[in-house]
Amino acid sequence: MTDPIIGTLDLASVALYLFWLFFAGLIYYLQTENMREGYPLEDEEGRPNAFPSLFPLPKPKTFKLPHGRGEVTVPGKSNERTSLALRRTAVQDGFPLEPTGDPMRDGVGPASWANRRDVPELDGKGHAKIVPLSAAASFLVSAGRDPRGLPVQAGDHEIVGRISDMWIDEPEQLVRYLEVELDGNAGKRLIPLPLARIRKDRVFVHSIFGKHFPDVPVTRSRNQVTLLEEEKICAYFAGGKLYASDDRQNPLM
Repeated sequence: MTDPIIGTLDLASVALYLFWLFFAGLIYYLQTENMREGYPLEDEEGRPNAFPSLFPLPKPKTFKLPHGRGEVTVPGKSNERTSLALRRTAVQDGFPLEPTGDPMRDGVGPASWANRRDVPELDGKGHAKIVPLSAAASFLVSAGRDPRGLPVQAGDHEIVGRISDMWIDEPEQLVRYLEVELDGNAGKRLIPLPLARIRKDRVFVHSIFGKHFPDVPVTRSRNQVTLLEEEKICAYFAGGKLYASDDRQNPLM
């Protein structure tokens, strides 16, 4: 008998090495694709990070957005805010930054928001996902307490207005925001539902006080809310958990 063509070649070892090469290439590909958003990295003051990554940035790729919303190329020019009302508390990186103004209005710390596109979020058919309940004829409150008409009580127990509507996520069939009509003809504002407590005789909002409600970010449209507006509204209410008063910034013990 003659020796087989492969001789003493170990096919199992070859298959194992090929798998390792494939797996290493997969890790490299996934990591570089993951760097299309948020890169190149910047430090807290907006300067290029001295240690960006072990992997190089991928080549720019252009994505066509659905529903006629144009194109986006990533990685590309960063649209994140680099000028923030913050100052360092230490020379080294990684230490907390201290607000230099009104952190809730400046959108820093817990009140920070991402610079998302200033357009409404759409469902699979190209319709706005979040709309007022009053504009959705096919929806009604079938369970739980309907908060419309109830007074809104802020974290300092001040009554600031009454609930005038609810904004729903139509595809998910969930209430996302409560709409409050402020006293004194100060207009309407949206309250994120997770930060509101619906009680028998009122809607309680603990995170901010009465004086803060007029400064809640507003929506341009009466029937739509954009991704950027949602970011700012939610960040404002969440930031009040820490910044609404000086007492909340002090240690509990």
